[in-house]
Amino acid sequence: MGEPDQPSTARMIDFWLGGEHHFPVDVAAANAFEQAYGPCAPVFRELRAFLGRAVRAMAEQGVDGFLVFGAGVPTRGNVHEVVTDATVLYTDVDPVTIRLGQSILAGSDRAGYGFGDATDIGTIDPAQLHRFVPGWGRRPVGVVFLGLAAFLDDETLTRTLDELYSAAAPGSLLAVDFDTEELAGYPQALAMMGPQFRMRPPEAFAPLLGRWAPTVDGIVPVTDWRPEGSPARVPDAFHGVLAARGGD
Repeated sequence: MGEPDQPSTARMIDFWLGGEHHFPVDVAAANAFEQAYGPCAPVFRELRAFLGRAVRAMAEQGVDGFLVFGAGVPTRGNVHEVVTDATVLYTDVDPVTIRLGQSILAGSDRAGYGFGDATDIGTIDPAQLHRFVPGWGRRPVGVVFLGLAAFLDDETLTRTLDELYSAAAPGSLLAVDFDTEELAGYPQALAMMGPQFRMRPPEAFAPLLGRWAPTVDGIVPVTDWRPEGSPARVPDAFHGVLAARGGD
């Protein structure tokens, strides 16, 4: 795989997490963003830690199959590394990220990577879905939807989450995050996020979940979601929630 000439958010996050799957173009973009905003590694470490706690909570409820949208680079504490007995299908829309993910997971029989547009679950290869999330639509599964809400308008996001609700079996669980208005005070950094990027005030988060019912933990800063010890002190950039699909 040749070296890309455009940075990737997925590989920039891998850099911030201390991973090995990024290129100089990604490091340059990450450094430029930090010049405009500030240190990002602690913020993304806490978002990844929330992912770990959320999927462990799902596993404790008996979930052993996971569908991950906008998966990015499948390392540094991603789902299959946290719940090692589960099967996981990672999906993304970026072909370079998909090829990278497939090369990383080439030796795994419990985790796969393929194309999947979160706003159209019909784009997922049915054979991959059957292999890595064998209970999809019939028994509870875990859906991971991190890093995506900020790039979908309210109408698209609510429709997407409602379609996932309809497709998943009762008892399924959804982990999702929302971007706060943290970047509003950093116009240069905000401009780097592109015109699709949407910040939302915390009071706007709950209505977007539709029929998905948050657990008693609520929608809280990711550092405050079932923290292990004292919550880390980082900027309040992301709120997270674990929500359940009811039996309707």
